[in-house]
Amino acid sequence: MSTTGSDTTAAPGTGDDSPLRRAIGPRLLVLFVIGDILGTGIYATTGQVAGKVGGALWLPFVIGFVVALLTAASYVELVGKYPQAAGAALYTQKAFKVPFLTFIIAFMVMCSGLSSASAAARAFSGDYLAEFTDFFPPTLIAILFILALAALNLRGVSESVKTNVVLTLVELTGLLVILTIGAWAVLTGDGEPSRLGEFQAEGTGYALITSVLGATALGFFAFVGFEDSVNMAEETKDPVRTFPRAIFTGVIVTGTIYVLVALVSSLLVDYRVLEGSSGPLLEVVKAGGLDFPPRLFALIALFAVTNSALINIMMASRLCYGMANERILPRGMGRVLRRRRTPVVGIVFVSLLAIGLVSTGEIAGLGDTTAFLLLCVFAVVNIAVLVLRRDRVEHRHFRTPTALPVLGAITALILASPLSDRPADVYIRAGVLLAIGVGLWVVNKVVMKVRGEA
Repeated sequence: MSTTGSDTTAAPGTGDDSPLRRAIGPRLLVLFVIGDILGTGIYATTGQVAGKVGGALWLPFVIGFVVALLTAASYVELVGKYPQAAGAALYTQKAFKVPFLTFIIAFMVMCSGLSSASAAARAFSGDYLAEFTDFFPPTLIAILFILALAALNLRGVSESVKTNVVLTLVELTGLLVILTIGAWAVLTGDGEPSRLGEFQAEGTGYALITSVLGATALGFFAFVGFEDSVNMAEETKDPVRTFPRAIFTGVIVTGTIYVLVALVSSLLVDYRVLEGSSGPLLEVVKAGGLDFPPRLFALIALFAVTNSALINIMMASRLCYGMANERILPRGMGRVLRRRRTPVVGIVFVSLLAIGLVSTGEIAGLGDTTAFLLLCVFAVVNIAVLVLRRDRVEHRHFRTPTALPVLGAITALILASPLSDRPADVYIRAGVLLAIGVGLWVVNKVVMKVRGEA
C-alpha cells in the first residue's frame, strides 16, 4: 500500500469529494463488473477461437485470463490513486500530459465500444435468432438491431446499474446451464476428453505459437469490460477500498467461468462445428445429455448480447458527448435532445459508425478489432502506472508489484502485434476509425482557431 504524497485528491472515501451521488456499494459493484465482462465475447466468439486453436480451446482463455489480471492490477492501483471518472484517458493525461495522445486513447476506447456493440449485433442476427426465424438477411437484422438500440438510447436510461444486475443474473444463468451440461457429461462419461489436447495448427513451432496467440487475442474480447467500471469511481462508496476487491473478484469469477465453458465446449463439440456456428454455445446445449430447450437457451443468449450492445452504445455516445463538452471534438457533437436530455448527436454519430461496422465485418473481425483497440489502450495504461509512481498522493491505496504492469504492457503489445496472426482487415478497420477521429480533431482545432478559442 502506498502512503503519503502531495496530490490533494485525498479523502476519496468520505463521499464529499464528488458532485455525483455515491450509490454503488461493494456487492453492487462486483455484480456491475461481472455484468460488464460477461456477454457477447463468450456467447459469440468461442467458435471462432476454436477455429484458430483447435480442441485446446481452453488454453487461449487461460492466457487471456492472466493478461486480464495483469492489466486489472494496474487499473486497481490507478483508480485507487485517482478515484475519478474518465478511466484510461485520465491516467494517460496525468502520466504523459500530451492532449493528442489522451484524445487518441479516449477515441480508441469509444471505438472499442462500437466494434463490441457491432459484434453483438452480428451475434444477435446469427444462429441464436435462427432458432426463431431466419426470414430476413443477417446484415439487415444487425442494422435494425443497432437502430433499435439507438432509439432506446435516445429515450434515456433509468436505474441503469440496478438493471444491469438483473441482466447479469440472466447471462450467468445461461453459462451455468453450459457448466451443468458439462458436469453431467463428465459424470455420465460423454464427450471426447482427447479433444482437449488437440491443436489446429500442424507442427509445434512458429505456426503453433501464432495460432495460440491469434486465438488468445480474439478470446481476449471476452474479458474486456472491467475497464469500464473505473468510470463509476465517483458514484461508488469508498472507492479506494471497494475497487480492488470488486475488480479482482469480477475478473477471477468470469475468467474461471470462461475457462470451464471452453473446456465443456471442446469436450462435447468438435472445434470445426463450433467454428462454423455464430451461436457456438447453442451447439453445446444441443450436444449435451441434458434435455434443455435450445430455444430457451437461444433466448438467454439473445438477451445477453443485447445487454452487451446496449451498454457499449451508451458508453460510446456518452464518451463522444463528454469529449465534445471538453472541446476535444466539435461542440455540436455535444448537443442534447431537449425533452429527453440525451446526447442526440453523439448517439446518431456512434450509431452510424456501428452501422458501417456491421455492414462490413463479421463477428470474429469485429471482436478482434475490439480486442486490438483495447490491448493498445491497456499497454498505455500499464506504462502509465509506472510513470505515475513519481506522483504521490496523500491517501493510502493499492499498489501493484512493479513486475505486473511491466508484464501487462509486454503481453498487451505482443497480443496487439502481427505475431498474433491477426487478419489485415482488423488493422484497416481500426485505422479507418482512428482516421475519422483524427479528422474530427483537426476540424475542431481549425474551427476553434478561427473563432479565437484555441
